[in-house]
Amino acid sequence: MALPRLLGFSLPPDQESAIARVARLLLPSLLLGSLCLPAQAQRVPLPLDARLNEQVIMVPAGAGMHEILQTTVFRPPGPGPFPLLLMNHGKQAGPARQQQRERFIYMATEFVRRGYAVMLPMRTGFAQSTGAYRDFGCDMLANAQGQARDMLDALAYARRQSWVDPERIVVAGQSYGGMAALALATRALSGVRGVLNFAGGLRVDMPGCDWPSALAKAFATFGAYSRIPSLWLYGANDSYFAPALAQRLFHSFAGSGGRGELFAYGPFKRDAHLTLGSRDGVAVWLPPTERFLQKIGMPVRQVYSVPDAPSPPDTHFAPQGDIAAVPYLEEQGRAAYRVFLEKTAPRAFALSASGAWGWAEEGESPDVRALASCQRWSSLPCQLYSVDESVVWPGAGAVGGAQ
Repeated sequence: MALPRLLGFSLPPDQESAIARVARLLLPSLLLGSLCLPAQAQRVPLPLDARLNEQVIMVPAGAGMHEILQTTVFRPPGPGPFPLLLMNHGKQAGPARQQQRERFIYMATEFVRRGYAVMLPMRTGFAQSTGAYRDFGCDMLANAQGQARDMLDALAYARRQSWVDPERIVVAGQSYGGMAALALATRALSGVRGVLNFAGGLRVDMPGCDWPSALAKAFATFGAYSRIPSLWLYGANDSYFAPALAQRLFHSFAGSGGRGELFAYGPFKRDAHLTLGSRDGVAVWLPPTERFLQKIGMPVRQVYSVPDAPSPPDTHFAPQGDIAAVPYLEEQGRAAYRVFLEKTAPRAFALSASGAWGWAEEGESPDVRALASCQRWSSLPCQLYSVDESVVWPGAGAVGGAQ
């Protein structure tokens, strides 16, 4: 029964056993301080973003084109053709099939503003793509090449679409996807002008696997065969690829003939590996990315207006730090709100008259995810109490009224 607390949501008090209540009171001081997962553990399907003309399509892939890749597309208004960003996702812990559709909404927004279409295919075995995920253990070259095959099929599909300019394409990837993007660039790719590698690599924790050396060897191979310019972005507090390893990988690549430049930036929040998925990360990665795009002849001027996602207004119901003013919550709920206040924006906290609550931080739409995690445990409607630095609770107008 302690698990809901760890994931950033709760059962209403009347649904908890006495044992669970005791556990809740004992555990917060030990465990709540490390709650960095509610936004990820409580993943919920997000609505399609009309600002970006978001749609989900199925792209044929694999031998004989018998597999399909669940692919997110963002596009400016109009028929195109548009320059294309082909984005490649990483791999989260756990089975690939359980990984939900990736969007990289902050990156997609900036590229659509600059007139790009964005395609983000989920590779074989991920999310709702068909087939089985391919894992080659410590063979990093085989891992990267296996994932790059799906990107090659997605690229071929994109080049056939009337809304894509086949001569102005950039391939990008984050984490495992960054490594796969570099592997893809070892092939002859007509129209692909550059590669964006955001914290690319793969960590394999298995007996007998010297994964950093295996990565360096694979990256040297990429450099020997790739002639497409690339930009590498790695942060100082990356939990997977520390600065020394990032330098080693880059020098392995460049020393074998690869064309690239490394942009090493300072610490980013708790983990620079998550920079690309953070709203605040845009200020870090966008300036060097724009400089790189200019060098390779790709557009960087904003030509479309895409409004920021709307946020509820501050109601001034109470000071955000006034824990006693938060309605409906018992002691454990107030302890959770205290933890929420220590988190960095973007963040959101939701609650219900039933006593249930939920919160989310970082990533996409924390308000939607906080509401979903709260609603999962409440028979009454949940509403947002706090978003970022504001209290948005409507007071007496809330469901059930203020308490």
